[in-house]
Amino acid sequence: MPEGTNAEPVCEALKASIRTPPAQLRRSLTWDQGKEMAEHRRFSIATGVEVYFCDPRSPWQRGSNENTNGLLRQYLPKARASPG
Repeated sequence: MPEGTNAEPVCEALKASIRTPPAQLRRSLTWDQGKEMAEHRRFSIATGVEVYFCDPRSPWQRGSNENTNGLLRQYLPKARASPG
């Protein structure tokens, strides 16, 4: 992310892009533990999208998280760096 991976830029980027996936994929967001989602309450209030977190030491939850991440990447591909 060009603005950084701290909580505020991540929150703003998610708010800006949450409307891209189909409605059934944006009812909730599951995230692994990390400080970049410290603004999750502000994000939920602004978008109406609930945020859930995987429990520590619970790898079976991360599988569905990674599957969802793969689906999101279909709709929100990473920007390629331009040469030069």
